[in-house]
Amino acid sequence: MPETTAARCTGLLTALQQRLTSRAFLERHRQAVKDFTRERCLPFVVVVLFLLNLVKRALQDELDAFFNLEPGAAVAAQVVTKSAFCQARLKRKADAFVELHQVQGAYFYAQWNPPTWHGFRLLAVDGSTLQLPAAPAIVAEFGLWGTRPLARASQMFDVLSKVTLDAQLGVTAVGEREYAAGHFAQIGPGDLILLDRGYPAFWLFSLIQTRAADFCARMPLGRWSVVDAFLTTGRPEQIVTLTPCAAARADCQTHQVPSRPLQVRLVRMTLDSGEVEVLCTSLLDAVRYPYAVFKDLYHHRWPVEEDYKVLKLRVEVENWSGKSPLSIYQDFHAKVFTTNLTAILAQPAQAVVAQHSQTKQYTYQVNFAHLLSKMKNTVVLLLRRTHIADILTSLWQIMISVVEPIRPGRKYPRDKTTKRRRFAMTYKPLH
Repeated sequence: MPETTAARCTGLLTALQQRLTSRAFLERHRQAVKDFTRERCLPFVVVVLFLLNLVKRALQDELDAFFNLEPGAAVAAQVVTKSAFCQARLKRKADAFVELHQVQGAYFYAQWNPPTWHGFRLLAVDGSTLQLPAAPAIVAEFGLWGTRPLARASQMFDVLSKVTLDAQLGVTAVGEREYAAGHFAQIGPGDLILLDRGYPAFWLFSLIQTRAADFCARMPLGRWSVVDAFLTTGRPEQIVTLTPCAAARADCQTHQVPSRPLQVRLVRMTLDSGEVEVLCTSLLDAVRYPYAVFKDLYHHRWPVEEDYKVLKLRVEVENWSGKSPLSIYQDFHAKVFTTNLTAILAQPAQAVVAQHSQTKQYTYQVNFAHLLSKMKNTVVLLLRRTHIADILTSLWQIMISVVEPIRPGRKYPRDKTTKRRRFAMTYKPLH
């Protein structure tokens, strides 16, 4: 790897180590002043590192392996019990992982040169639901969806860098638009928000524009009269004015955003299946952003859906390590952080892989699933050790050697009949 690239990655990990071990960080994220005041087997930093280590197996087995990471022991000894860990985790807030996530995101955008689309950072917003253990405290916190407790996850995702800017977890009673509004506190000029058809609302468009950002949204058909009228014209595109109705003005007042009419551009797209879709965008300049770019632009949002597959199937975010609401928030934000750190560390290797594939039939990419499997335990060493150059070099060698081709046009129809896997709290794997 180039020296500057290695320095960026080392700098990121050093910044995370400094924040993690700072006294102020501990004081912000412990539950009470008396917590973590004495040096024991489970100090604050150790609890954080353990949860960042992609915990999936039986808790005692994970603890034994964690405390025997350093070589020398033939059999992992029991250093702490799962009961002791459960008591220790109750003393720290889940917001610690959110702050670490913000540190790594800020460092990434300050020190790297992330890819853009026509100068825009492409940010897709998407939500999903997560299955939860049916414990009374969790039901009280998150409520029931039908007969089972579910949480709503939402994230704002940089689809070109494959990095999550912001992730939230909450109740399903709150809609996806409300979570999206929370993400938008972090957007500004130069950001282009990609939205699926469940998100369009006048107040949300207005909110994006008050942040001086832009948007491109797939519109639901049959729900906006201006969209239906546009479809009857047969035109490929048209600039129209969105005028809020009484209900939309009330929503604007509720969310404290302007309710003045918005000029937008409607773009008709015909999919390969023959289905017609309409995109609504604030990019009005047809010279800078011609009609031909929009089909490809909207489909750029696909990586955010793929990221949920990574979280659910690779990282097993629904494989919770506890039955309290606090443990749910901790597990979610810890796994989002580690997945994000993996994506950032893969950036330098991806550039090398793309360069090597220029003379090949396909463009290749780092095998992210394989890389995630190598981050188990490695993430702890990266955030614990002072000298990490050898670890980073080994990771990059793996990334460059284990790659997969990107085959344009390959499609897999969604299988809506397959039931989601449910994880049993009392029957976790040992390996």
